[in-house]
Formats: sequence, structure tokens, C-alpha cells
Amino acid sequence: MAEIDTRKTIVLTGASRGIGHATVKRFSREGWRVITCSRQAFTADCPWPAGPDDHIKVDLADQEDVGIAVSEIRHRLEAHGGKLHALVNNAGISPKLKDGSRMNSIDTPMHLWRDVFQVNFFAPIMLARGLFKELAAAGGSIVNVTSIAGTRVHPFAGTSYATSKAALGSLTREMAADFGPHGIRVNAIAPGEIDTAILSPGTEKIVETIPLRRLGATSEVADIIFFLCSTQASYVTGSEIHINGGQHV
Repeated sequence: MAEIDTRKTIVLTGASRGIGHATVKRFSREGWRVITCSRQAFTADCPWPAGPDDHIKVDLADQEDVGIAVSEIRHRLEAHGGKLHALVNNAGISPKLKDGSRMNSIDTPMHLWRDVFQVNFFAPIMLARGLFKELAAAGGSIVNVTSIAGTRVHPFAGTSYATSKAALGSLTREMAADFGPHGIRVNAIAPGEIDTAILSPGTEKIVETIPLRRLGATSEVADIIFFLCSTQASYVTGSEIHINGGQHV
């Protein structure tokens, strides 16, 4: 009989860059097993140690592919006694016009609305429902990554992205109410301007209006995600934490 892996396990979407990358490193450092999900196949130059054994290539825009990924994740969790301690729905897409400007509610084609909502809104609930038993078995935690754009018109984030993140914030509250009686906590984080590889031109103008007068670091976001998945946050559910240097005030 195979020996059960006693490490805590997290499933993370959108793991290949930015906040996702920082989160992989944060949880790995704490001794967690990290199962990563992204559109890209695993590459040897990625910094997390588990390698391809703990990476799943999945297109969250494809409902069938999400279903296949859920089955694969459940199979991999068998070595952990069928327990999943954390699910972090970090993946998100924000289409832009050809010149890089935001897509408003007049210009955004309907097929793009559907793609954005599938990745940013439907995939998180599909994963959470698909992995419900494993999360309940561990008394696990779900963290949905929303955005400051979900509560205000943003100069760079398009309408489909913003509304999908607003919907995800509302879904977080609903999930907290529904999943809570089963011992599963559900929270959201809403990052503001975070220093990643892809920053929109003009971000420096926004920074001038942020009370802390700087961009956030991906590691600062990863720290809050880890907190929400830890026992330190054992009585925190249904919350949406702003990580934006005071930009929302």
C-alpha cells in the first residue's frame, strides 16, 4: 500500500507568472505540496522544485478541459489521503484592444465576454465544486483573486474583466455561506497595482495617487494568500481583503 503524503496541499491556477509565481514560492517555502495549473506546459526554468509531476496543463476557457483537470487533480490527491487544504483561483484574463487600450462595454465583442467570464468566474466555481469532497476532508480554504477593478472603473482594466471580478467577489460571499457548514473557508483578495512583468503604460500616474506611493510586490500578495490558507485565519471567511496600498480609500 502506497504511503500517504502528509504534507498540506494547495492547487493554484495561473501559476506561471506574477502573483501565481510568488504564491508557488511562498507555499513551497512552507513545505506545502503545490499542484500548479496553467495554460503553459511545465518548463525546466520554472523555480518551483516539484517539477512536471505537480503541474497540470489546462485551458480554463474550455469547460471540458476544466472537467478533465478536476479528475486529474483528484487522482493526484489520492497520495494525500484525498485531502486538499487550499484552492487558490488566481488565473484571470483581461483582453485589450490592438493598441493596448481598455475594452469598454460598447466595444467588447460578446464572445470575449463569454471567454473572460469562463476563465475569471465560472472556472473558480467549477474547480471548487469539483474538489469539494477533498476540501471538506481537509477543512480547507479557498481564495479567489478578484481586483480593485471589481469595485471601480479602472483606466486599464476592461469592462468584461472588471465585471467578472465583481461577480467573483459576490460569488465569494455566496460560497462562504454554502461551503462554511462543511468546514471550508472561502475568502477573496483584491489586488491593486502590483509590480509584475506586464504593467500598463501610465501606471506611474496611478502610483502618485496611492497613499503608500508605490506599487505592491507579488510577495506581499502571496503573504496574504498564505495567511488566509493558514490556521491563523481559521475564523475568517466571506472576506475580501484589499491589497492596494490604500488606493481604495
